[in-house]
Amino acid sequence: MKKKVSIIGSGFSSLAAACYLSKFGFEVHVFEKNSMVGGRAARLKIKGFTFDIGPTWYWMPDIFENFFSDFSKSPQDYYSLERLDPSYEVYFGKKDSIKLEDSFEKRCDQFEAIEKGSKKKLETFISEAKTNYKIAIGEVVYKMYGNSFFELITINTIKKIKYFFTSIKRQVVKNFKNPNLTQILQFPVLFLGAKPSATPAFYNFMSYADFGLGTWHPKNGMYSVVLGIEKLAKELGVKFHLNSEVQKILTKGNKASGVRVNEKDFFSDIVLSGADYVHSESLLDFKDRVYSEKYWKKKVFAPSALLFFIGFNKKIKNVSHHTLFFDADFDKHARSIYDDPSWPIDPLIYTNFPSITDKSMAPKNKEACTVLVPIAAGIEDTKELRKSYFELIIGRIEKLTEQSLKNDILFHESYCINDFVNDYNSYKGNAYGLANTLMQTAFLRPKLKSKKIKKLYFSGQLTVPGPGVPPALISGKLSAELIRKEMNL
Repeated sequence: MKKKVSIIGSGFSSLAAACYLSKFGFEVHVFEKNSMVGGRAARLKIKGFTFDIGPTWYWMPDIFENFFSDFSKSPQDYYSLERLDPSYEVYFGKKDSIKLEDSFEKRCDQFEAIEKGSKKKLETFISEAKTNYKIAIGEVVYKMYGNSFFELITINTIKKIKYFFTSIKRQVVKNFKNPNLTQILQFPVLFLGAKPSATPAFYNFMSYADFGLGTWHPKNGMYSVVLGIEKLAKELGVKFHLNSEVQKILTKGNKASGVRVNEKDFFSDIVLSGADYVHSESLLDFKDRVYSEKYWKKKVFAPSALLFFIGFNKKIKNVSHHTLFFDADFDKHARSIYDDPSWPIDPLIYTNFPSITDKSMAPKNKEACTVLVPIAAGIEDTKELRKSYFELIIGRIEKLTEQSLKNDILFHESYCINDFVNDYNSYKGNAYGLANTLMQTAFLRPKLKSKKIKKLYFSGQLTVPGPGVPPALISGKLSAELIRKEMNL
């Protein structure tokens, strides 16, 4: 008889774990509190417009390819991809923007035109980033179970030791002087959920993900990736239970024995939670929890987000699929997130206009737009604050792109801290889990396996490897492999 696994949540890490565990021979049941799979990677549809509530960037395509290849499949078996050109656009002021070309050679020329001598420096920087990427992905991250410092040790990581004790910001500003170029090179680190000044320089491999591997768009949005993995999981025999909120992790002695779902007990041999780690442990009796509230309060959390989903009654000019508005003080905004948690006075803004690339995302001659402002987790979230920031943001975009927008808004919906808490049981309403700082890397993150309760495992962006969709897929694989190993399968 097959061993039975209960998985809490259906985000990317849970979906990945479910696929691997089913492949390994387990009977897998996924319990999702909401009405659709995907966790934070949800989808919103309004009046013919489609929005990704969660991730909108498809980076590191090799990680997705690696995942599907483990099942003798490819991403193209489940969804279509288009490489974006330009990859994205960055505004630094009115009539001052740069469209980052998809071609690395063209990007080098773009840098050289802004700062003489920067082309050669960029070639060196990205070459180093590529080497670090190969080390991180090829030698470390797929073996990072978070158990020991020695998981980080290879001949090549020893050679790169200096990169762990200096920051990406320091490395960038040492080589590039133009503030616009330094912001572009520090931008990819934001996907790791930490300030560039607090992120080890080894993580410059994210710049290779940007400059080397490109930016992609899945047709019909990122949620099509969720649907693709769900389809694979069902083909493998995974059973999904929607509108099924887990109220308790059941234990028998010092072993997990199942979950209580919608007031009914479901027994299993293994429990794996891909839900928010803090919430997951709250489902245990107090004596069975490994991490205290004091522990979590000391941790550096990645940002939460203020999101707006906007339907425009016209096509928007002077923007690209991904458009960043970096006309504000980068460091000042970062301080409001990490050092003095508060609403940013003059925030940086990210916008996503998927209907520029994909006609399925909006009705004809209309535009779908997602706006995201990174904010500190745990700060006050009110209707009045959301309204005032919406006015501020629309005014900024109108000014910088030199067009009128307010009278062409068909509707807008907001999403913020309170929604992350209500929909995903997110600790302090965080959107991206724990930041990848030096002291929150690898074995210094919460563990994949409970130290107190046997047969209880975790995955997701609060454990290893860290925040982001590709790391979440890897996290699910690591948890599944750990279960297989410890069950002697």
